[in-house]
Amino acid sequence: MMDFGTDFKPYTVQPQKIEGRSFEMIDEEIGDHSFTVEQYPIVQRVIHASADFELGRSLLFHRDAIQSGIHAVRSGKKVVADVQMVQVGINKPRMEKFGCDVNVYISDQDVMEEAKRLNTTRAIVSMRKAIKEADGGIFAIGNAPTALLELIGLIKKGEAKPGLIIGMPVGFVSAAESKEELAKLDVPFITNVGRKGGSTVTVAALNAISILAEKV
Repeated sequence: MMDFGTDFKPYTVQPQKIEGRSFEMIDEEIGDHSFTVEQYPIVQRVIHASADFELGRSLLFHRDAIQSGIHAVRSGKKVVADVQMVQVGINKPRMEKFGCDVNVYISDQDVMEEAKRLNTTRAIVSMRKAIKEADGGIFAIGNAPTALLELIGLIKKGEAKPGLIIGMPVGFVSAAESKEELAKLDVPFITNVGRKGGSTVTVAALNAISILAEKV
């Protein structure tokens, strides 16, 4: 066990002070950037969740992303997560206050059976199910590039019309490519460049949107 000595004192044990100082440090370290006043709180939260300034600086926003996300939350639209890790990280009391249900379909029995029958990923089939139940909702994809690619395909076919896509899957196979394809669409999105991403930063972006919905 590490011995800090009798004179060691933590900087602070008060959560609000820790968070406040963290955001001050982010502001000090990020330097010049081109994010708008609307976008920057999302960037802050993503960096706060990841301690990764490169990831934060790589965020891309559709021009309508923030306002569309706020509108979806305030309207009580459904939230679709690609995996349970995203679902559990979302601030449910805040979302429930607006009437937003947080859904994940990847482990549903019918999804698993259909994925097996088609010899495809559960993430793909879960998106096909989700669009039938979450029109105008928020899709939060932080783990499965195949889910994001399937959602993009459904949008191109005119079968899906999300209110906001937060698409930041992490990984090596198709992760960066799926985000590149998302950035080409004229639908409200928040994404990032490259392989980095994941459930934690996807949750951070969505929670930031819900905080703005509560404040604005």
